[in-house]
Amino acid sequence: MRQKAAGQGQEAWGRIQATLRATLLPLLALLLLGWVLAQIPLRQVGLVLRQLSLANLLVLLLLNGLVLLALNGRWWLILRGMGYRLPFLCLLLHRLAAFGVSYFTPGPHFGGEPLQVALVEREHGVARETAVAAVTLDKLLELLVNFLSLALGVGVLLWQGFLGAVIGWQTAVFPLALVSAIALFLLATWRGQYPIGRLLRQLERLPFWGPRARRVSALLQASEHQATVFCQNAPRAMLLALLISLAGWLLMVAEYALMLHFLAAPLTLVQTLAMLTAARLAYLLPLPGGLGALEASQVLMLKLLGVNPSLAVATAVSASLLIRARDVLLGLIGLAWAGGRWWRARRPDKANLWV
Repeated sequence: MRQKAAGQGQEAWGRIQATLRATLLPLLALLLLGWVLAQIPLRQVGLVLRQLSLANLLVLLLLNGLVLLALNGRWWLILRGMGYRLPFLCLLLHRLAAFGVSYFTPGPHFGGEPLQVALVEREHGVARETAVAAVTLDKLLELLVNFLSLALGVGVLLWQGFLGAVIGWQTAVFPLALVSAIALFLLATWRGQYPIGRLLRQLERLPFWGPRARRVSALLQASEHQATVFCQNAPRAMLLALLISLAGWLLMVAEYALMLHFLAAPLTLVQTLAMLTAARLAYLLPLPGGLGALEASQVLMLKLLGVNPSLAVATAVSASLLIRARDVLLGLIGLAWAGGRWWRARRPDKANLWV
């Protein structure tokens, strides 16, 4: 009876936690967004946005297109190295579908990866363990570069003293620790040490390890084997994928810096990196698309950088609007593509129309 009561208590506490997460996170996003909206000088925002010419927008679109090509090229290259020559455009649309899921759901830009796996498995016949391995390697390289750039950005913030006594040098330890962990995992995979497989084989001894857990364990171990084979047999492809990741990050910096330049923000390159770091940190919060956090981060950073308060708000809101417009459009394109594929899958006569 006591065990049953304890189980019911844990279940009730789990429901309470889920309710709190579902309520507090949107509330936090709305509060942050409300704080920004309360400060918006609409007339000045309009004046800032009017500085953008059609040529400026076309340049930003071109740069963002190059970023997308770089990010998708990494995944395409990994799959190619695993023996699957898939259409580049289809993979790009699959990636946008995954981005749409990650962007519009709570969390730090995760959540769409299972959709990436499902789409390449169903649409192109990629073995599930290979699809999981390719998406995992793709994400690990992305995280490696992202956290390395984040550590660099935090270092710039601290070096320039933009945040004063708000944070200390220990703040840079977290992203550096993540970079080290990812790098060590990739090294262990390349050397064939199978860190995931070893851990799973230890967990299989536990009494609660049921049939479903064994199936998942088998899939993960098979995927890790695929990743190891790729790293050992195609080191040049792995190195090229890493270089593509670095190129994609540099293109993102260029896109962001040009956007602020077109908005006539009076910032140096170091200050621009500080602004970008604040935006990246905002996206790590468990809010859909960093809603509210992105806008607040841009306003606070511009004020800390000594920009005139009213101009800081107008510039930050204008930059956030451009970022939001881009990301929402890309996310909607991806979700529309995924919805179309789901609809065609229900109609066998249309299922292979775009493959």
